[in-house]
This record gives sequence, structure tokens and C-alpha cells, in this order.
Amino acid sequence: MTDTTSTLAQALDQARTLGLERIDAQLLLLHALARPDAGRAWLLAHDTDALDPAVHAQFLALCQRRTAGEPVAYLTGRKEFYGLPLQVDARVLDPRPDTETLVDWALEVIAPLPAPSVLDLGTGSGAIALALQHQHPTAQVLAVDASADALAVAQANAQRLALPVRFLQGHWLAAVPGRFEAIVSNPPYIAAADPHLAALIHEPLQALASGTDGLDDIRTIIAQAPAHLQPGGWLLLEHGHDQAGAVRALLQAQGFAQVQSRNDLAGIARCTGGQWPTVK
Repeated sequence: MTDTTSTLAQALDQARTLGLERIDAQLLLLHALARPDAGRAWLLAHDTDALDPAVHAQFLALCQRRTAGEPVAYLTGRKEFYGLPLQVDARVLDPRPDTETLVDWALEVIAPLPAPSVLDLGTGSGAIALALQHQHPTAQVLAVDASADALAVAQANAQRLALPVRFLQGHWLAAVPGRFEAIVSNPPYIAAADPHLAALIHEPLQALASGTDGLDDIRTIIAQAPAHLQPGGWLLLEHGHDQAGAVRALLQAQGFAQVQSRNDLAGIARCTGGQWPTVK
């Protein structure tokens, strides 16, 4: 097989021999073809089309970077989250589908409120804040991150999507004014010595690891949240696959009510939250 005679289908087969998942290879090929929105069905309909040698070379280079662990979202510069096309790069975490569970829960909490005040802590690419704003247009959403680089990515996404999320630089709730009906966060929750971090070297470490047990940042948020919640307001947190019990205990010890966990699509307790009592 030579470059001049390669078809789209042959290029995808080549990617499979390199060890790529089919969906990853398809997304990378669409990116190399400058057709990111064409969709996987388009590839199937054009699988016998000849592939330009320069595009083929670019595609193989992307495949090699993917096999070295670089996220597809960084290679293409885009990731869909809750139906929104986000621009992402190595300044922010690659948004995970699991986090849509947190958005679902937050939308349930704020659904009855005409103009709920919502705070997204550690916003990264802005994925959670932008999804909530898009789904509940009258919400007053504030997104906070300690990283100026991350805020630049999030603000660019908000501007491109024409969503009126406000942004603030700060460490968790330290610089946040006012009280909110809902505080949501997908904070770092991996233990500093966790061997899984080795596979995440392309993503910002400060957005992943949090102390010896992975719960340092969650402890800080839970301690600070009551001063920033309206009576009856909710604090909702994403966490690791084995941390639900520990996070429930932390919320209960802080005085939260209605403490509960929610499962992700794989049936794993991935989010835990509680309601600040209306009377203390």
C-alpha cells in the first residue's frame, strides 16, 4: 500500500494496527481532512475516497501522538460536552462524559427556580458552567478558577457560544462574593501517589491531584461552602470512583442535609452532594 493509493478505509485500518480505538481514529481523520463536523457516517459513505498523501501523513502523526497518550481533544482542539462544541487544549482538563452526571443533577436542583444563582468552582474549559447556562438561560452563573490560563480558555468558549457566564480568578471560594442556590464542582480528586496519574501526563497536574488521599480540595470546598450557600442551597461534587462514602461523611460532618450520591452511566457513584439546611 502506498500513500498515493490509500483510501479513507485503509487509513483507518492502519490506525487500528497502531492500537487506536476506532472512534479516536475516526475523529482524528475527520480533523486531518478539515471536516470535523462531517461525522462518522460521512466517513463510512466516503470510505473508498482516495486520501491525499499530505493529509495521510498528518493523520499518521496524530495517531502516533494519540498512542503516546495525548487526548484526542487536545489533538483536535475540540470536545463536545452536553451538546456544546468546546475548544480545549493542554491548559485545561479534557472534559469527561462522566461529568455530565453532575450537570444533570445540578439542572434538577435549579429547575424550579426562575433565575437561580449558580457557582462553578474550578471551571477549567467552562464545560459545566456553559452547559448549565445553555440549559437554563435565566440562571446567573459564575465560574471560578485559580488558573488564568484555564479562564482564558473558558472565556473564549463562552464568547464563541454567546453564553453570558461570568468569570472570576480565585482559589475555590476565597474570593467569591455572595451566596448561591447551587455550588457545583469537579475538583481535583486523585491521590498524589496514584499510579493512574502516569497515564495523564498530558493534562494539567494541578487539576487532577489533591493530597495523599485525593480529598484535600473537596475538604476545602465543603468547609467554605456554607458561608456561600443560600438556605436550602445545594453543594454538588464530582469525585473518584471509590470516594462517595468519604465525601458523604464530610458533608454530613459539616452539617449538610439530604446527603446523597449519584451514579454515572457505568453505574459508579461519581457525584455526591447535600443541601444546606434552611434552619440551623
